[in-house]
Amino acid sequence: WKQRWGAVPSMAAITSIMRAQQILLAEVDAVVKPYGLTFARYEALVLLTFSSRGSLPMRVMGERLQLLPTSVTNIVDRLEADGMVKRIPHATDRRTTLAEITEVGRQRRQAATEAVTTIDFGLCGLTPRQTGQLTELLARVRKAAGDFEG
Repeated sequence: WKQRWGAVPSMAAITSIMRAQQILLAEVDAVVKPYGLTFARYEALVLLTFSSRGSLPMRVMGERLQLLPTSVTNIVDRLEADGMVKRIPHATDRRTTLAEITEVGRQRRQAATEAVTTIDFGLCGLTPRQTGQLTELLARVRKAAGDFEG
């Protein structure tokens, strides 16, 4: 890269970020696989667990997970087939379907959480201070892109 287009420090950084993302996703996927999960399905279960009633409209799940509606549908389909989530009608809006975590889903989420926590979500090689610094640096990039405020 340097020989063709010159020194661009951001190229090295983005390459490292993208490769680290691939490594971390592979590690987390491997750890949650024995629970019948992928990281995307695990995230969906965590999101439902965080909701006050254990259920959310699928549209809201997509917004919060930053996924397209078809991806949310696929995730919920798989979780439902495995008994971890069930679809229920919204109490007041017939056009809305809720995804609700089941007891099986809660148990799997708990076991998977223990597993990913044990491997520190794949962030091996960093001290707690370095992990905090990494989070701060990436938050700056995300804020500049309008990903969140604060």
